[in-house]
Amino acid sequence: YCLVGDNDSVFNAVAITFQCMLGLVCDPVAGLVEVPCVVRNASAAAIANSSAQIALAQVSAVIPVDECVDAMGEIGNSMEDRYKETALGGLAATLTGQQISERILISDIEILPDEDVKEE
Repeated sequence: YCLVGDNDSVFNAVAITFQCMLGLVCDPVAGLVEVPCVVRNASAAAIANSSAQIALAQVSAVIPVDECVDAMGEIGNSMEDRYKETALGGLAATLTGQQISERILISDIEILPDEDVKEE
């Protein structure tokens, strides 16, 4: 839309983007929306921009956007809960992910007693 495409181009770009993004897990290390989320979001923006350019070049998505949305729902419904922002699977469950989580939790525990608590 921002690139002056018509409605068909917009829906085509969305369909192409969805086709590139289907099946991604949400596996935030230490339960924080930083690793790998920030990089994934930047990658998603690049994919969306590329998809818009592809659509403006009159390349059609093979699967229509409505069917992509249906497929996204089907994939999400069949995905195990540990891959849905629980920090229990994927990168969050790796050795390094667990070590980062432990360091962050220990840091939080050490900081909490030093904080001033205002009583109202």
